[in-house]
Amino acid sequence: MPHDHHHHHHSTESGNIATAFWLNFSFTIIEIVGGLLTNSVAILADAIHDLGDSLAIGFAWGASKMAQKGADDRYSYGYRRWSLLSALVNSTILVLGSFWVLSEAIPRLLEPQASYAPGMIGLALLGVLVNGAAVYKLRFGKTQNEQVLSWHLLEDVFGWVAVLCGSLLLLVTDWVWIDPVLSIGFTLFILLNVWRNLRKTLALFLQVTPDPALYNELRSKLNQLPFVQETHHLHLWSLDGEQHVLTVHLRLEQAASSNELAHFKAHIYELLRPYQLAHTTVEFEGPDEVCRDNPGVHDTVDHDHDHDHDHDHANCSHSLKPSLQQQPIDTSKKVTFVKSNHSQL
Repeated sequence: MPHDHHHHHHSTESGNIATAFWLNFSFTIIEIVGGLLTNSVAILADAIHDLGDSLAIGFAWGASKMAQKGADDRYSYGYRRWSLLSALVNSTILVLGSFWVLSEAIPRLLEPQASYAPGMIGLALLGVLVNGAAVYKLRFGKTQNEQVLSWHLLEDVFGWVAVLCGSLLLLVTDWVWIDPVLSIGFTLFILLNVWRNLRKTLALFLQVTPDPALYNELRSKLNQLPFVQETHHLHLWSLDGEQHVLTVHLRLEQAASSNELAHFKAHIYELLRPYQLAHTTVEFEGPDEVCRDNPGVHDTVDHDHDHDHDHDHANCSHSLKPSLQQQPIDTSKKVTFVKSNHSQL
């Protein structure tokens, strides 16, 4: 029964998002045609905005289905990073579309052209109804995906209310500059939001630390553990801006037995659990152990091995340096553990 409930939950979410997508995408086509027929750049500007929303909703629809697939051999972290590619494509389309609208609106501000106000009013009313229906469909959704999309579409409702008010003014006055002013305002608002999203997307692609404050907090708490001498190679990056990944090396205060290491793991698990990290990898190192990820470590080991091998082919058992023979590596001090908590979209 729990499995059936889980499947039903995802089916409901996918169905709600699918309905919102088709409503929004269909109306975007109507907007583009209507904007051309009414000679309104304000309508076209909102059409560009709705096109971006349609792309975002379309990806969310696909992502809600992909979330049901677990990690595989090719996508060992799952499919969350596809959202970054989608965000990059959406942002590019919105930027190009916005610049096209500005190229049309600014000349009209200097030399205003009449727009067909009754047609604009009809489209604005339809816009309020269609976007309002999409908001209603998603507003009572239980997932974060549905909640975020509902607020995004609510902005579109307010945008169409503004177009409706402008259209009514245009109908009763000869203020033909209202249409280009509205379009420029919408477009600048779109560009501002797109720029913020684009900066975040590019940073995530470059695996920039998603939250410097969180990074420092995690480093501080790990360093304060009584069995930790120091922390290094702490890496915090994000799959998609929400699902974060942490890897770290912890040098222990003293050599530890297997039972003690198990206790350390449990302690660290409890420390990290409140942060709801999607994936964590922690490696323990002995107090005098050389970290294999430090620059130059591999080169030094390889050079020493090649040098000894060249000078003693007859007896391989004595090819290592005496210092390395006297200090064998205790593999019990180096332990890697992984805690996976792949949440679904």
